[in-house]
Amino acid sequence: MKILIVEDDKVLSLLLSKMIERLGYEIIDVVTKGRDAIEQIEKTSPDLVLMDIMLEDDIDGIDAMIAIRKKDITVPVIFITGNSDPYHQERAKVTDYEEYLIKPVGFDDLKKNIASVEQKKS
Repeated sequence: MKILIVEDDKVLSLLLSKMIERLGYEIIDVVTKGRDAIEQIEKTSPDLVLMDIMLEDDIDGIDAMIAIRKKDITVPVIFITGNSDPYHQERAKVTDYEEYLIKPVGFDDLKKNIASVEQKKS
């Protein structure tokens, strides 16, 4: 499975990368901006996107996924965020996300949720 990581925190993106590699999955790229996420999803067709909500540019993770959905791209997304408030969770619903994980995310949670996505795809 090919995974795109969209995370603006360098330490967390490195941690996520290490966990994904340990699980045996391929990382397509790690990007920090919503615009870059849209571009990479269109260009690389990942099997899964791990998406932070707060990013470095004016497009947050939810808006990036809304833009992707408008292009009829059905890539699964797991939001990984520090935003546990109802406002962000409600906004995210329109993206038809797979899971909404609150930071910090542990290895077992990540493993379980990626495996769930992988099972749905097969």
